[in-house]
Amino acid sequence: MPHNIKFGTDGFRAIIAEDFTFKNVELITKSIAIYIKNRYGADKPVLIGYDTRFMADKFAKFSAEILQSLGYKVLLSNAFLPTPAIAYCAKHLCSAGAIMFTASHNPPEYCGIKYIPDYAGPATNAITDEIVANIGIEPQPSGKKHEIQTFCAKDYYFAALEELIDFDKIKTLKTKIIFDPLYATAQGYFDTILNKNGIEVTTIHNWTDPLYGGHMPEPKEQYLGELKQLVLSNQNAVGFSNDGDADRYGVFDENGEYVTPNEVMTILLNHLIKYKKAKGKLIKTVAGSLMLDKTAEIYNIEVIETAVGFKHVGEAMRENPTIIGGEESGGLSIGVHIPEKDGILANLLVLEAMAYAQKPLFELKKEIKELIKTNYINKRYDLKLSEEQKQKMLDLFLNTPPTSFAGKAVTKTCKKDGVKFYMDDNNSWILIRFSGTEPLLRIYFESPDENFIEQAFNEIKRTC
Repeated sequence: MPHNIKFGTDGFRAIIAEDFTFKNVELITKSIAIYIKNRYGADKPVLIGYDTRFMADKFAKFSAEILQSLGYKVLLSNAFLPTPAIAYCAKHLCSAGAIMFTASHNPPEYCGIKYIPDYAGPATNAITDEIVANIGIEPQPSGKKHEIQTFCAKDYYFAALEELIDFDKIKTLKTKIIFDPLYATAQGYFDTILNKNGIEVTTIHNWTDPLYGGHMPEPKEQYLGELKQLVLSNQNAVGFSNDGDADRYGVFDENGEYVTPNEVMTILLNHLIKYKKAKGKLIKTVAGSLMLDKTAEIYNIEVIETAVGFKHVGEAMRENPTIIGGEESGGLSIGVHIPEKDGILANLLVLEAMAYAQKPLFELKKEIKELIKTNYINKRYDLKLSEEQKQKMLDLFLNTPPTSFAGKAVTKTCKKDGVKFYMDDNNSWILIRFSGTEPLLRIYFESPDENFIEQAFNEIKRTC
């Protein structure tokens, strides 16, 4: 019987040798096989890839052998690879989708498995619900026997990026580019495609370490100290990073200041409209900044707001003409690419935005704040509570919502994902929701008033 298999916002993740076991990989692979046969038949190839985590390549090979034994055609990646690269190939190699072994930005002791359909984006709830419902059902072999083939995603993916990014324009920058792949899958991708197009990059931590240097493989400021110091010690330098499977990004400007995902998305929205003449809508989550909404309003761009999780963003991108879609946790893509977050593309677009404007990144940040005439402060607090405490707290705010926080009146609530409160200053909001990837209750704040954020958080903590 399945053991603690639960799909979150982006597949199944668990601690290796506890719940992430070969037995559970077998159960999930077979359940995906049933879904594939029902949806595509058994003749299209299934792609399988993996990141740099401990045993990820072994789990991938094991999964490939199970599918082979059931009569499926299998294409197994010849090396570790980023999620956006295998997602791109899932669509453009006419496959029945892909199985990716990754736990993204989770701690080193985790591994994960997710199914990527042939539209190249995260599986929707309807798809994962069907996969979960298949767990424990034994699929029927087709009687066919195919040799497991290997594939290299890099050439296909690089060709796609070279269609999207103006590398000749980036060549005109005089800025030093420093890159930290965090010992993970972006090594040999972001830096290599820039080198391939005649652009120099200084790369650190470009070897495989399944312990990620003793840190989280997450491109947040607290894990990028060495990158920050290198940016500060070099004149006119910018820093870039990606997470464990390269679907998230991290950016430092020339002053060594971390550029938040909300700021990056807003800079890129402005760039894509102003210089690339992109048409369509802005897709953002309920945790995304109002700076995006205000920029969209200036350009008369429609905004679609989704629940948190790129599967919701990706679904909206597939249903709407899109300029850019993304989330505050560091994932984005553009409408002419794939509906899957792509941290490598995001980093390249930042360089392209600098090159088109012929301005340093810190000036692009400053311009955005001047454009929207508001300096927003964003904070997120993660509370480790028991399941009972988390549910009790969320139920309290859902069922008996407060009428005010820290002296600001609540004018509107949204229950698209947890509960979101909008304040009467039209510039502040609070979002309370469960994490879909970690056992946490997340509390998000945005306001130009830092005192409001601190006071409101203290009010919420007192309810725990």
